[in-house]
Amino acid sequence: MPSVIVDCAMYRDGRRSPAPEDLSDALDQARASGDAFLWVGMYEPTEEEFEHVSKEFRLHRLAVEDALTAHQRPKLEVYDDSLFVVLKPVMYDDDTDTVTTGELMLFIGDSFVVTVRHGEGAPLSAVRHRLEHEPEVLRHGPTAVLYAVADAVVDHYIEVAAELQVDLEEVEADVFAPQATDTKNTAARIYAFKRQVLEFRRATSPLLQPMDRLAFGNVPFVHEHAQPFFRDVADHLTKASEYIEGLDRLLSDALAAHLAQMGVRQNDDMRKISAWAAMAAVPTMVAGIYGMNFDHMWELRQPWGYPAVVLVMVGACLGLHRLFKTRGWL
Repeated sequence: MPSVIVDCAMYRDGRRSPAPEDLSDALDQARASGDAFLWVGMYEPTEEEFEHVSKEFRLHRLAVEDALTAHQRPKLEVYDDSLFVVLKPVMYDDDTDTVTTGELMLFIGDSFVVTVRHGEGAPLSAVRHRLEHEPEVLRHGPTAVLYAVADAVVDHYIEVAAELQVDLEEVEADVFAPQATDTKNTAARIYAFKRQVLEFRRATSPLLQPMDRLAFGNVPFVHEHAQPFFRDVADHLTKASEYIEGLDRLLSDALAAHLAQMGVRQNDDMRKISAWAAMAAVPTMVAGIYGMNFDHMWELRQPWGYPAVVLVMVGACLGLHRLFKTRGWL
């Protein structure tokens, strides 16, 4: 088998059992048994590496192309010999406060599951380990794997959303801080945060319809008795989606509040500048008048003329300062 296969195992009656190394023989043995299925896990295979697996399991070429290309939206597609499901796991980095997404493709068919992982963070190893300790769940075959993987991915959505909620509270504290000065950094942080939320929504929103089909419709290769379990996953997905939409709205409100505060601060600064300019204009005007070269000017030759003019300028400035202070301009 190709080296790109991370794990390949046969599960009989819910328990891992030895299987032939040849995929064709292993699949024939699983189908002949009636209570067994084959689970093949792959990580970022190339076209040549995936060709052997796709031929053995007769996977549809369009689904194979999607699995190799990656960068797919979450979806569910039904083909003649298999069911193709795309999930987008989401990871949160505490050190950088960033959200990244991976891709996880599942081919579900008669007595087999093929999983293809792109990127980091897909919970496949943890899901496989947990299922191997729950044979009563694994007895339901490939449907159990699809449910367990979808449930793990969606549950992690809620955990990441909770982490983003903490970051949002920090952003709101910066926006509404009484002495907020670094306005450029705050605006850039909010914009970067909105991009992360948008990436998160691209992973959750398109998945709502496929989960509804699994929860309420008759989907080939999925056991009908599994619908209540997929309904539970759909409920959690709806909760996560609503959580993310709420984060996006709050971020938009925070950005609007930040821009409004910037406008208020700019208006306040302009009022202060205008007030000081008005106070400076009075002595400038008086000094300009008495700087004119005329011989006959009122009180020009009087000994009290200069002190009187100075007192008038000081009094006018004090009066304007008191007026502006009363009106809140200073």
